[in-house]
Amino acid sequence: MAQGSEGRFDRPVVLFDFDGTLADTGPAVKRAAEYTLRTHGFSLDAVGDLQLLIGPPIVDGFMEVAHLTREEAEGLVETYRAAFAQMTRPEDYPVFPGMAELVEALSAAGRTEGVATSRLQDSAEQMISSLPLPPFDAIVGRIDGVRHTKEACVRACLERLGAAPGDAVLVGDRRFDVEGAHAVGLPCIGVYRDEDARAELERAGADALCTDAAGLAALLGCALTA
Repeated sequence: MAQGSEGRFDRPVVLFDFDGTLADTGPAVKRAAEYTLRTHGFSLDAVGDLQLLIGPPIVDGFMEVAHLTREEAEGLVETYRAAFAQMTRPEDYPVFPGMAELVEALSAAGRTEGVATSRLQDSAEQMISSLPLPPFDAIVGRIDGVRHTKEACVRACLERLGAAPGDAVLVGDRRFDVEGAHAVGLPCIGVYRDEDARAELERAGADALCTDAAGLAALLGCALTA
């Protein structure tokens, strides 16, 4: 794992995670989660760091932060999804600085780009279409009863793009991204914005780390103009 190594991941296919990587969905997710937990009688003082909800399927997130069984966590999902849909507008999940420009630069350089996210497929498509992002060649998310894991989403995204693991790299911000990429045979670049996130990505075995779009562009071997 390295911080630098400019151009080390100059592969023809780049896959991006969505939540916490392309867009800052954290505040919106946490707001809907707080409402959900209160509605179901939980004290927010008694649960873990809601930042841990960003990245994994929401069921797994609730299991972790509220120490619930899967069945118990599944009982919160309908409330959460309704709250997120009602409370959230595009301005609540802005694109991180420089990421739209990076997606555009990669496309201009002839790279193929996809989104492989643990967010539900319909939600991912709707949210991405509402943001000022260039079009992606594929958007693949979870589908209840069909695709459940990050690994499955990464694998399906590659299949849709007609790409082999050796042709691609995944960019993500959580350990789930690293684990899903490695399970399929892809390297994963971890993007972190605080020290807890950096430590998590290091423990998971991220192949490189960066903090912003400029650092990511360098690792991908892409010229990012201001």
